[in-house]
Parts: sequence; C-alpha cells; structure tokens
Amino acid sequence: MEKAFDQLPYKVAHKTSLDMLLFMVPPALQGQIKDSTEDDLVSTGSAMLAFLRRLPEFKHSIKNFIDPERAFYKKNKKSALDLKKSGNDCFSRGAYPKALSLYSQALRVAPSSAEDGGKNVVAMLYLNRAVVLYNMGLLVECVRDCNRALAISPTYVKAWYRRAKANASLENYGDAVRDLQVAMIMEQSLDEKRKIENELKSLSQQQKDTRSSLDRPDENNMAMQDHSSHEAEPMSCQTDSLSAKTIFGIDQQFETWIRSSGTDEPHQIKIECVSTPNKGKGMAAVSEIPKASLIHTEEPYAAIILKEYRETHCHFCFNELPADMVPCSCCGGPLYCSQQCQIQAGGQATGINSNSCAIDETLSDELKKHIADITLANASASDIHHFFEHRHECHGVHWPAVFPPDVVLAGRILVKSTEKKGHHSNVSKLIGTVGLSHNYEELPLERKLEFHIYSVAMIYCLQNSYWSEFPNNGEIVAKFVTLLSMISTNSMAIVRMTSPESVEQVKVGQAIYSAGSLFNHSCQPNIHAYFLSRTLYVRSTEYVAAGCPLEMSYGPQVGEWLWVSRIEFLKDKYAFVCRCRGCAEINLPDLVLSAFRCVKPNCFGVVLAKGTAFYTKFIIDHPPSSEPHMQPKDEEIHKVAGHLFELTGCSDQIKPGSCLRCGSGLDLDTSYATIEETGPWSKRLEYEVFHKELETDTLSDALRALDVLRSTLHPYNKAIAQVRFRLQGLEDTIAHAFSMFGEFELALEHCKASIEILEKLYGPDHIAIGHELLKLASIQLAMGDPSAVEILDRAEAIFSLYYGCHANTIFPHLQCHKIQARELVQ
Repeated sequence: MEKAFDQLPYKVAHKTSLDMLLFMVPPALQGQIKDSTEDDLVSTGSAMLAFLRRLPEFKHSIKNFIDPERAFYKKNKKSALDLKKSGNDCFSRGAYPKALSLYSQALRVAPSSAEDGGKNVVAMLYLNRAVVLYNMGLLVECVRDCNRALAISPTYVKAWYRRAKANASLENYGDAVRDLQVAMIMEQSLDEKRKIENELKSLSQQQKDTRSSLDRPDENNMAMQDHSSHEAEPMSCQTDSLSAKTIFGIDQQFETWIRSSGTDEPHQIKIECVSTPNKGKGMAAVSEIPKASLIHTEEPYAAIILKEYRETHCHFCFNELPADMVPCSCCGGPLYCSQQCQIQAGGQATGINSNSCAIDETLSDELKKHIADITLANASASDIHHFFEHRHECHGVHWPAVFPPDVVLAGRILVKSTEKKGHHSNVSKLIGTVGLSHNYEELPLERKLEFHIYSVAMIYCLQNSYWSEFPNNGEIVAKFVTLLSMISTNSMAIVRMTSPESVEQVKVGQAIYSAGSLFNHSCQPNIHAYFLSRTLYVRSTEYVAAGCPLEMSYGPQVGEWLWVSRIEFLKDKYAFVCRCRGCAEINLPDLVLSAFRCVKPNCFGVVLAKGTAFYTKFIIDHPPSSEPHMQPKDEEIHKVAGHLFELTGCSDQIKPGSCLRCGSGLDLDTSYATIEETGPWSKRLEYEVFHKELETDTLSDALRALDVLRSTLHPYNKAIAQVRFRLQGLEDTIAHAFSMFGEFELALEHCKASIEILEKLYGPDHIAIGHELLKLASIQLAMGDPSAVEILDRAEAIFSLYYGCHANTIFPHLQCHKIQARELVQ
C-alpha cells in the first residue's frame, strides 16, 4: 500500500533530552543503523539498547521522564489555593477572563481529595469558576460547572443556589425551582434560608407566568448535561466499530454500515481491500458507487492530539475547548471539552460521589431524583467497555507530554493491542500483526536513530507506568521501530476549521484508522475524507465503477500544487513516485498553474516556466502504459498547448520560455523580474485587509499590480506560495478590499474572476469553488442582491458532495446566509 493521507511532520517545536543523544551514538552503530533494513532491526535494536543502558545521560533522562515530582501539573494543594486566591482577587476587580484562567489552572493541580475549611478544594474551584462564567454570560457553562461541583459535594448549598440562578436566567424555571428547594432544605443558616425562600417565591411566580415553558420536555436541561455540543457527540467514540476489529488481522472485505442518524443515505456500501502491482494494498469498490455517497465511517484505533493544540482543543474528541474545560482528574495534563470525554480517555470521572443517599430521608422523591440526575449522571460511565487511551499515561509523569506525538501514539497502539488480546507475555507477536506498510528502509539516518532511541525510551516508560514486566530486548525495540515507521506512513491528520466562519483547516490530531489507512493516494482523488469529533467519514466525490480503486489525497492535489512540488512532497514524505492519473497524464492545471502569457497578442498558449517544462517533457517521455501516444484530453488543453501534440519527437523541443501553442519565445528572466516588482504591493494589500486598515493608495497600487500580472501571466495562472500573489490570489484579496470600501460592484467583478480561474484549475464542483461561492454570496447579500440564493444553492450542492448531511454542521454560516438570502427574495 502507499502511505496514507496527510502525514504530520515528525519534528517537534521543543527538543527533548533524548534528541541530544543523537550526537552521542558511536559512528560504528550509526553506520549499522544507516544501512539497516527491516530484517536487521533485531540486531540494531539490541545494539542501541546495550549502548543506551550504559549511557548516564540516557539514565538521567528516563529518571526525569518518570519522576512524578517533575510532572508539569504536579498535584499540590498549596499551589491550587494560591491560584484560587489570585483568581478571587481578579474576580473582585472585575477581571473575569483572568479569573477564569486562574481557576482553570488551579483545577489542574488541585488534589481530588484536598479540603480547605471543611470543603473539597476541587468543588470550590468549580463553583468559583461557575460564578465567573455566570458573570460573563456563559450560562450553560455555568450550570455544567455547578454540576461538577455537586458531583463531588452534593450538599454544597452555594452550588445549588448558583445553579438555580443560571437556570432561571436560561428560563429553565422547573430546574431552577428544584435547585432552590434543595438549597433551602440543605441550608443551615436561618437568614440564608429566608433569603432563598423569598427567591423561591419570586421564581415560582415566574414559573406560573411562563407555564408553557414547563410543558416542553427537559430539552434545556438536556443541554446542560455534561457533554460536548460541538461538531459531534463525543460518546459516539465508545463504539469501537471497524478499527478495533481489523487492525490485527485485516479483513479482505469491509462492510461499512452507515450510521446516518436518520438521513436518507444508503445503509450499507461494500468496499474491499485489494492488492495492486504498483501500489500494494488498497481499497476498491465492490459495486458501483454513486457520486456523493457515504462509503465508510470509522473510529480510530488510536489517536493523539498534536502538541501545539494541547491547550486549545479537547484531547479526546479534538473539538475546540469550551470556557469550562475539564482537566484530567488524576494528572491534570490533558484537557477535555466535557467530563464524558475525560472519562472516555482516562476511565475515571472527577470526584463522582455516591454518598448523596445520606440526605435522601429529608427530601421528596422528586428532589431525590433531581439530585441523583445531577450528582450521579456520570457514575456508571467508567463501566463502559472501552479502551481508555490515557490511563497508562496518567501516573503523574510527564513523558506523555514531552515525547513526540507519534511516539506516544505508538505506545497507545501497543497498550491497546495488549489489553484487547490479553497477551502480555507475547508483545512482539502483537506488534507484528498490525499489518500496515512502512518505509523504514527509505528513512534518512537521523530518523532511524530517533526511532531507535525513542523506542528504547518508550519501553522503559511503559515498564514504569503500565507493566513492570514489560519485555525489554532487541526484538521488542525492533517491533517498536517498525510500529513507528508504520505510523509515519499510515497516520491520518485529524483536521478542524479554524472558526465557524472560516474555510481554513488546521491539523489538530494524528490517528491510525485501520481501514482508512488502506486508501491509496491520488492527486485527482475520487473520495474525500473528513472528521466529526474523532470519527472518520469518507465520501465519493464522483461516480466510481465496480472494481475501481478508491483514492484520497494525502495533501497535494492537481490544481493546488505544481506537478514537481507534488512529486517531491510525496517522495520525501512517503517514499514513492506518484503515477496517479493526475501525474501520469498531461492535464490543464499543471500546464497553466505557473505559466506565462504568450508574447503574441492573440495567442492563448501557455509559455512554460522551468518546472512546467520539466513536467511536460517527463510526461511525454513516460506515458502510462494504457496511453502510449499522448493526446489532448479536452478542448482547453488543445487551446493552450496544441503545438505540443503536433510535433514529432517534441520532447526535445520543449524548453522553458517556449509557447506550447505557437512556439514563440519569451524572456523568462525579465518576466520573473516583473512579477517580483508587484510583490510588495499585493503583500501590503493583504496586510491592510487583514488588519482592517486599508488605505485608498494601497488599493490603487494593488490594481496597478493586477494589471501588470494580467499582462505577464497566463489568464489561468495561480500561485501556490502565499508570499507571491499571482492572479487568483490577488483577485480574491482585491474583492475583499473593495467590499471594505463598500465598492460592491467592483468586489463582485473581482470575486467572479477568481472563481473563473479556479474552475479552470479544479473543475466546477471542487470544494475550493464552494468556498469562493460563499465569498461571492456574502458580497451579493451586502448589495441586497436576491441572486445570492442561486449562488448559495450551488455552494450547498458542492459542500453536500464532500460532506453530505454534515455540510451544515461543518459550515454553520451557510444556513445563516441562506436565511438572509430568502428574506431578500421575500
């Protein structure tokens, strides 16, 4: 199989002490590892293990990694109380965001059993944070924090009172009344009882006045329950689905049952694992697959968050953290969007208290049930039959936070396989049955050394944190190195939108999907992968005939990257030379992406840049076996490169600066210099648009730059480097700039020009077109133009092609635009 999907960089921002050991490896051992193959790994693993065992620096590093006293978030009552006091001071001054941060920091270091003044410190911190959230208007988050405080201390009167205040503000009067009733019964002070009683009377009157709100199901209360309400329900991760079944002994045919949540999508689509002579294992369609079909869903076999998103995204579901994030109750390191995600990752909830029955005799049955619903909501969650991926890392040590993500991911895969198979005595056999490809032999020396050193270190850490009898020998090191190599070539990047209004994606996590990792690459893919929570979804973006391969993009695509850049990237990251349909045939985007305009006024031919000339010569000289004689595939290619197919032995005559339609020459050096001169203008425009400080002179200069680009570059040219704006990128920026000045007609013109270029590069239904259509519709809405309805309908159709019924979840602003557009029509 080829290497799967979008490989994340192995290098990390912060080096560990283990990275320094690279320079201490003896030259002889370096030479042995440099030339090693998979068959040599037992020998090289034994040699590295023997070397590191004798090395004082290695012993010191391991001691630091497994020492609880050096943990980043060491549990410490005094530290928690100091942070709490600082938070109280900020709250008193009205500095609510700072107070919120300080209380959250205190929660990470507060021991779960610590008390202060007879009250549980963690419960107090949750309540203090709830008060801050209430004052910030984050009422749902406030209720959730009150729930957490009450789960620890069910008789915490202030938490019941604050919960009532938040529920009343949410107009959830039924819960608010019950909260106050519980608080009044539990309150010992007569003065406070009278205060609560008066509030209860007032609230009861409000409840009577809005009786209709009580007729609804407890939908508001359901929203308060401690779960994530982001892109998908995190608890869906408790179903282990295909991945756990297949990673150890991969089935030859996968039947993917579509969990469509009541949609009209097909219930079952069959795909199968096949072997191909050029790409090894891959996935193919068993029968015809219609366009826009959901063909596969899968939970990860193992997943890990990337270091740069550890403080901003949930460590389990990878959604953005809410204001009331939940730290791991044991080690404080990982952060979760909800207590359910925390339980799913670590198997232990925060201070679930089963002593609420001590107060049952004084309460009515209704209030008993109310208390139980809140304080015991997650009491049985830890009984879920589920692998808790963080549990073996959660012992107050900091190696999970220091090691590179793929090393920690390898540890999770190993521990999960051991737990599921129950064969602690034969770990090497378990690793050997993963069944995924790797490219160890093609790795550079530095990477091979890193894999060996971290494999030995990980084994020592697992001996300390997981199983003291964990084997430590050359065979295990060899298997761990192989596992790291498999991860580097088969892991998939879990991505998120940077914001609900944005179309930009960022890689926040890294995961192994046992079936998903078998999809091969194409620079012109016929399937699209995306994620909700940590669940992988795969859809067909075009009709796929029975038996045809199902291929996704590992990153580069035709129209986005130049052919040379795609080839170099895939060879460097995945050690194969791509010969997909997008790389083995002449195609329009690769001809025009960096092309110049012909010097002849009426010629529409492309003038080759240096990289394009090499690409064209290579394709002509190395045609796919099914097409020994290259012919233009469509009219557009003939329009810009007709001369190419009319020449005999044309490969030798293809040169940079030569027009592919008429053969005219162009001085490339002069053309490159002209383009460089426009760079500062377009950069300044982008900067001022981003910071919303646009000046009219900047816009005028950018328009002159655009005229220069139009006279120099081919009309279909598009730059891929952000620092060098070409026609499409500048058109888009200028459209935004005109919108800022209220010049919507001109903005509309430039936005349409941008779309026209992208349609030539990608085709009419590419996801990039959908993003541009949203921009166009935004301008039309600002103009009060009802034709925005048609544009939004087209954008929605494109997004549905790639995301199906999840399009509105991933692009929530699309529906907002549609509502606004329909109002214009009415």
